[in-house]
Amino acid sequence: MSSETLDRGLVLDAVRVTEAAAIAAWHLVGRGDEKEADQAAVDAMRNALNELAIDGEIVIGEGERDEAPMLYIGEKVGNGKGPGIDIALDPLEGTTLTAKAMANALAVMAWAPKGTLLNAPDTYMDKIACGPGYAEGVIDLDASPADNVRAMARAKGIAADQITVCVLDRPRHTEIINSLRSVGARVYLITDGDVAGVINTADPETGVDLYIGQGGAPEGVLACAALKCVGGQFQGRLVFRNNDERSRAARWGITDLDRKYVLNEIVRADAIFAMTGVTDGALLKGVKFADGAVHTHSLVMNSSTRTVREVRMKRPL
Repeated sequence: MSSETLDRGLVLDAVRVTEAAAIAAWHLVGRGDEKEADQAAVDAMRNALNELAIDGEIVIGEGERDEAPMLYIGEKVGNGKGPGIDIALDPLEGTTLTAKAMANALAVMAWAPKGTLLNAPDTYMDKIACGPGYAEGVIDLDASPADNVRAMARAKGIAADQITVCVLDRPRHTEIINSLRSVGARVYLITDGDVAGVINTADPETGVDLYIGQGGAPEGVLACAALKCVGGQFQGRLVFRNNDERSRAARWGITDLDRKYVLNEIVRADAIFAMTGVTDGALLKGVKFADGAVHTHSLVMNSSTRTVREVRMKRPL
């Protein structure tokens, strides 16, 4: 799949897949069962993918084979008759958010030409990201959070205390939060969903300038695909907590365990990114059933054209 094949039809196919997953997950909103909500989204997304004329392979999925019932890493999807595509997906980003009827649950997916997405193992990743419009290298994963705030403030021509940084609310981020607040930065804490957290940096309406913290490596790949479509910056480094995780990385061909990746090393070609809201959030409205129809709100992006489409779907029941 080259840039020429990232056409409108394929873009709309992608958003139809995330719509299907979001609608399926919505039926489990507020019902307290994370696993059932996730499984509903997985089943719907897999069925939708298998209806498409693509030769797809899951490279970021629900886990490795025998650890996930569907959409495992290496699984083939589509009818095999179309372009070869690497697929990164999270059928339900925010299983806890869905189970508790909280904001910002999403169905998320990215496509790129075969062999061009980083096969990130299911480990953690240290991450830093910002939106478009800044000189390359304005952020640095190896600099302190406070220094990154200062650098972003200089780039924007504002004071450091006017910078807002999105961080996952986790005990492991205490030092990061303290560093940010030491220079007066606003810290926007989120409970879950670091794909959306990274994407917040690319949407001026959120007011978020930076994303800093440690989250899932697969989610890092998905976020990179979104930022590639709008021109943002991202740096990440895989974090390995034990020998099992190091062995898992070796199985996917990762030998430099300390490498600092930049965006174009994680997503090495043009990409399509799609997401649909399950519950209302900062970026998207959630699924609604009203007036005898189901309503969804999605964003779909194409890096080859730098196009971002907002898609509102209404379908009779």
